[in-house]
Amino acid sequence: MPEAEAGQVDRARVLWQCRRGMLELDLLLLPFVEQHYDQLSDREKTSLLTLLAYPDQQLLAFLMGHGVPHDKDVAHVAEQIRTSAGT
Repeated sequence: MPEAEAGQVDRARVLWQCRRGMLELDLLLLPFVEQHYDQLSDREKTSLLTLLAYPDQQLLAFLMGHGVPHDKDVAHVAEQIRTSAGT
């Protein structure tokens, strides 16, 4: 599979993982991935996937600034999402 095509598959998979069924998360995550995913480093993409593995309530708390992930790389991505959303 060509690299560009593989990147599109990864992006589509991440977008799918951002659809959480909680409006607040959808409004924070989907625009961030749509606008910034392609500019993220591989390390940031991996951290985003780690962030997305958190349960919805914990993820919302991180994205609303009511907690910080222990992993500094994951915390950095959460901060990027908050900044992008203006929260």
